[in-house]
Amino acid sequence: MRVMLKAHLDTKVSNETLRSGRLPEIMRSLMEALDPEAAYFGPCEGGRACTIVFDMQDSSALPAITEPLFQDLGAKIEIQPVMTREDLEKGLAALQ
Repeated sequence: MRVMLKAHLDTKVSNETLRSGRLPEIMRSLMEALDPEAAYFGPCEGGRACTIVFDMQDSSALPAITEPLFQDLGAKIEIQPVMTREDLEKGLAALQ
C-alpha cells in the first residue's frame, strides 16, 4: 500500500544528531530501507521535516521504519495511505 510518512524532527535532538555526524547516516539508512517513490526535506512549523511516499508491504514494518525517527531524532510522525491520480480514478470507477 502506498503511504505518506510525515516526520517533524525535534530541533534540539536533531541538532545533536547533526553535530555528531549521524543525521546523514540515519537518513541514508531510511532511504535505503524504504526505497521511496518521492522524498522531500525542508522546514515545517519552524523545524526540520521530511515527507516520504513509499510502498509499505505490511503494517508490521512500522516499528522498523518509525523507531529510528523517534529514538534518534525525537520525531513526531504521521503515516497515512495515499493514492496517485490513477489510483483515484480506478477507485472512483469502482463506485459506479
